[in-house]
Amino acid sequence: MSWTDEKVEKLKELWGKGHTASQIAELLGDTTRNAVIGKAHRLNLQARAPSKQTSSNKQNPKQSKRTNQTMSRKSKFKSILLDKNFESEKPTSLEGLTDHTCRWPIGHPDQESFYFCGRKPIEDFPYCKLHVLYAFQPKNQKEDVLDKEDEIPEFIEKKVKSAG
Repeated sequence: MSWTDEKVEKLKELWGKGHTASQIAELLGDTTRNAVIGKAHRLNLQARAPSKQTSSNKQNPKQSKRTNQTMSRKSKFKSILLDKNFESEKPTSLEGLTDHTCRWPIGHPDQESFYFCGRKPIEDFPYCKLHVLYAFQPKNQKEDVLDKEDEIPEFIEKKVKSAG
């Protein structure tokens, strides 16, 4: 599609009235939304006027969603890191697991002493506070290289000791 002087003027007019790029593309015909956006930027058109669909007194839907929402999984995880109170383990068999028990396996399934943690899980997680620390590691954090002799990282060992 080539931009004629007529189409450029129509674009400027519709852009100023607050039409969306998709609406402008449809009205101009033989063009795409991305072409309209690109041309508007090359023409250095001013920031968009409020569209007909939104009014200035309405709140941004993303903002209202965040304020009305409960804590996200990430923020819950961060709050767990700060809390050092862990309830005692309640060994549970596979048959005893419910939605109200931590499903973290302890030991190896072939061993007779195998069981599941059994503590109360955190809302939206299948594990208790302590095992969420094991299972859900923060993204993009470099971990120190562990020696093969050190089976348990020091920070986790501290958490386990404080829980006992």
